[in-house]
Amino acid sequence: MHRLLAALAVALALLGAGRDGFDDWIARTDLPALVVPVGTEVVARDGSLLRAFPVADGRWRLAPGPVDPAYLRLLIAFEDRRFYDHAGVDPRAVLRAAWQGLRAGRIISGASTLSMQVARLLEAGPTGTLRGKFRQARVALALERHLSKAQILDLYLRLAPFGGNLEGVRAASLAWLGKEPRRLTPAEAALLIALPQAPESRRPDRALQAAQVARDRVLARLGAAGALTPEQLAAAQAEPMPGPRRDFPALAPHLTDRLARAAPQGARIETTIDAGLQRAAEALARRAVAGLAGQVSAAMIFADHQSGEILAQVGAADWSDDRRAGFVDMTQALRSPGSTLKPFVYALAFDDGLAHPETLIEDRPVAFGAWHPQNFDRKFRGTVSIRTALTQSLNIPVVTLTEALGPARLMASLRRAGADLRLPGGEPGLAVSLGGVGITLQDLVQAYAALARLGAPVHLSAEAGGAYPLDTRLFGAVAAWQVTDILARIAPPPGGQPGRIAYKTGTSYGHRDALAVGFDGRHVGGVWLGRPDGTPVPGAFGGDLAAPVLFELFARAKATPDPLPPPPPATLLLPNARLPLPLQRFRPRDAIFAELPEDAPTLVFPPDGAELEAPQGGLVVKLRGGVAPFTWLANGVPVAIGSRLRETTLPMPGPGFVMLTVLDARGRSASAQIRLRP
Repeated sequence: MHRLLAALAVALALLGAGRDGFDDWIARTDLPALVVPVGTEVVARDGSLLRAFPVADGRWRLAPGPVDPAYLRLLIAFEDRRFYDHAGVDPRAVLRAAWQGLRAGRIISGASTLSMQVARLLEAGPTGTLRGKFRQARVALALERHLSKAQILDLYLRLAPFGGNLEGVRAASLAWLGKEPRRLTPAEAALLIALPQAPESRRPDRALQAAQVARDRVLARLGAAGALTPEQLAAAQAEPMPGPRRDFPALAPHLTDRLARAAPQGARIETTIDAGLQRAAEALARRAVAGLAGQVSAAMIFADHQSGEILAQVGAADWSDDRRAGFVDMTQALRSPGSTLKPFVYALAFDDGLAHPETLIEDRPVAFGAWHPQNFDRKFRGTVSIRTALTQSLNIPVVTLTEALGPARLMASLRRAGADLRLPGGEPGLAVSLGGVGITLQDLVQAYAALARLGAPVHLSAEAGGAYPLDTRLFGAVAAWQVTDILARIAPPPGGQPGRIAYKTGTSYGHRDALAVGFDGRHVGGVWLGRPDGTPVPGAFGGDLAAPVLFELFARAKATPDPLPPPPPATLLLPNARLPLPLQRFRPRDAIFAELPEDAPTLVFPPDGAELEAPQGGLVVKLRGGVAPFTWLANGVPVAIGSRLRETTLPMPGPGFVMLTVLDARGRSASAQIRLRP
């Protein structure tokens, strides 16, 4: 009888109040807050939901987003047929409810409009008291004066209760149907219409039969009202009910948690993550550690190095597994990179003219002060080529080159790539080339992205619009390509395609970290396996554990790797015997200069006998020694006079043989005969 009395009271209020007094009464309505907080959500590059977060009180309430128009049509047909015609209270519905109640002696139907329901939800007010109904009617009338019908409907779609801590149609659709509400069947729409009427007693996970009865009752009324065809009604009634409540999406949990903490409550955060690849990468990480004892976890990053966009980022094998410290994001943890920094040492050495891939270098016992480095297998190979030294990841040759370059040079180069390096001591030592420095997996992959881009670094980011090229270079394109060519020739793990992915593995001291980082012509990826607490994993090697996962990650991302870039025009492709004498065998700088006349100019590039593509914008030349200024001649004709640079670009006469000569300020010269191909 309360609802009947309320309906009569509303009718009397509408009919009996004077127009002016009534308008003033509505205008003076103290409205509740109309801003409804919603949970933060993080979306993938295609707009699909990666992860949603509840509001502060733990309720799942999300911005509605796109909602199936058919659901909205059926909702209005069932709940409030004259929603777009009345001003908040439907007089016809009030009179109908009163008349039916008087005739039957009990409540037959209600008169609550969607606007009145929104008023009740905004204030969480009572539903069965006369005073509560008066308040809902007054607030509904006031809402209609301040908001559009679309805004009122949007509030209902946010606030309607759907059982437990679910509020709003989107949270309900995700939890009960496992899908976004943008496309709903009539049966699904009917269930979402029925649940707010009695959200707790009709929860499908606790009262499935009651939920089905309520759904079918809604369907029957919609069919009787002509909102559904007989065929649609029959199909909807035969559709199975949903099962237990579904979990909300939680892809890329570490990344999404980090982004959500940095954003305001209720933000919609767009990312560059590919949801399908992210799902596959997380499954790959779980499979990679399955069967491994000792709480081993895994992390990986996969990015487009051309744009800098991160497409997949896995912080742990299972973020809910406390035994494996799944809550720790290992893409952001400082770890030893093992041998994965060696390619950068060689690239710097190539760029400085200290070495060439075919340069010979010694792999023999050597001492650097009190330090006697050894190879991983404690064996020595004697004289080897630089190519062999990098392919086999030998330690002594790379330490020798690091001493010639200076370890600070390596650190500065990696920092230009955007890497935040941490040294255990303070000043960098030679051991940095063997992994004696702390770096995150994300920064390591970012450094490899610079290598893949032929020395031009890029800032990797998973946030939409967050990636950008860095305004610097690590080394020249030729040096980067030479290293890439060596890495691409390393034998892939079983089942991998040879020559398609340039990659390097690493194993840190004590088998604490197993790593593999690689790239093709478009993408770069990195994989880490180990224990988050840093304790050793006996027998763990980057080549055995991480490399197969890296290659499978590429395979999950695309059917065929993108081709690696061709050699730049200035690349010197010669066997050892045809290299200039300084490049045939590596010797420290002081040894090189000791064998040359004091300050005598020496052409580092191009060497005598080189064949190069005729350059479009001029030939890059490199000079060592001599006293500036320098005069450059091509076939006896001066092409640059008074140059003080030891690396410069010279105009060339065109295709054919060219005798290139440089003269220093003391009249000393160096020459090289080269051939420029058309």
